[in-house]
Amino acid sequence: QVQLVESGGGSVQAGGSLRLSCAASRSTVSSVCMGWFRQAPGKEREAVATVDKWHFTTYLDSVKGRFTISGDNAKNTLYLQMNSLKPEDTAMYYCAAGTTPRCPTAFTSWGQGTQVTVSS
Repeated sequence: QVQLVESGGGSVQAGGSLRLSCAASRSTVSSVCMGWFRQAPGKEREAVATVDKWHFTTYLDSVKGRFTISGDNAKNTLYLQMNSLKPEDTAMYYCAAGTTPRCPTAFTSWGQGTQVTVSS
């Protein structure tokens, strides 16, 4: 497994932006499927965005056009740029790494999460 540490969460007003970062303990970005997930209180965890080894990305319908997932191989860091944030984006956001280069995959490594709160 790889160790993942998220950062960049915080509190913003609706319409604002945040960039989440996920630092990996070893070379993972662009070698396996990675993703960002979120879980709001009382709701199930959902996949927000994924990216595979070939940089093919997928997004949750509700974030398409607002969020962008990307990675920096040199820094072993995965990012989630979040623009035009809405109150319904409020959740704990988690970074995860899979076991195969292609998505979907079994996500076996998870970070501790970073809280995103969007006020109206």
